[in-house]
Amino acid sequence: MAKRALVTGITGQDGAYLSQFLLEKGYEVHGVIRRSSHRGVEDHRLRWLGVADRVHLHDGDLADLSSLLRTVKDVQPDEIYNLAAQSFVASSWRQPLLTANVTAIGVTNMLEAMRIGAPGARFYQASSSEMYGLIQEPMQSETTPFYPRSPYAVAKLYGHWITVNYRESFGLHASSGILFNHESPLRGVEFVTRKVTRTVAAIKLGQAQELRLGNIDAKRDWGHARDYVEGMWRMLQQEKPDDYVVATGVTTTVRDMCKIAFAHAGLDMDKHLIIDPAFFRPAEVDVLLGDSSKARKALGWKPEIDLETMIKEMLDADLERLRREPLS
Repeated sequence: MAKRALVTGITGQDGAYLSQFLLEKGYEVHGVIRRSSHRGVEDHRLRWLGVADRVHLHDGDLADLSSLLRTVKDVQPDEIYNLAAQSFVASSWRQPLLTANVTAIGVTNMLEAMRIGAPGARFYQASSSEMYGLIQEPMQSETTPFYPRSPYAVAKLYGHWITVNYRESFGLHASSGILFNHESPLRGVEFVTRKVTRTVAAIKLGQAQELRLGNIDAKRDWGHARDYVEGMWRMLQQEKPDDYVVATGVTTTVRDMCKIAFAHAGLDMDKHLIIDPAFFRPAEVDVLLGDSSKARKALGWKPEIDLETMIKEMLDADLERLRREPLS
């Protein structure tokens, strides 16, 4: 029989790519989806990848243990991927309690649902490089101390450690992937990479004139979500659960990422890029650079898509979208 996977956050970037990956592996894929008045719209990423009709969606919410427990008992998954979160760092200062309830406590709810309803399943927790925050080492590995710099990062750190605790307390096969920034054409428009590619596409098509950003000297380790979801899957195929950093090991400034996008569009960046103080964070994470040597050795994982290829793919996708549906 086909393995069954249950994915929270299935309609997000990672959830969509993971669903596609698992379906290609022959899995039966189930997803938890929040009740919304926009039903039929929120699965656009699954439709973009052509898999929306091949996944089974269940109403549920990370803040509601009863719905999670009911879904876990109904699906009886072999693997659970907890990807759902309030995942936009900037919003976490404006919505700190929501972020805590979903991104932190929601992990405990999902682990409890698994412990009670499917204790033999294997669990993946989406941890984040934002947990390193004010970096304590030049390259961040599984042993680097954490220093979160946003309510989002604090919530993610709770989710990370509660996963470790349930693994050690109850013997669950529960692993965390400390994923560094990963992007794609399916990234939300509020994230800087997609904001850049979408705005550059709009400028190219005459639908916008300027790109406003904050700290363009911040450095990030950017990879492609398609590569990173394979890392998630590889973690759950291991005999013993563990935690792994997933990263490219290459850091790039926001400024240089912008240069790639503007150059691909044939535009002069200096004529359109404006630094706007409104987009600076209350507490900035200046540099992130991941050491994924453990994942490369233990999991046989490595990134395949470089930053330039990814940004060009994202820009081409945004040009296609905006030609069909111009900015109003």
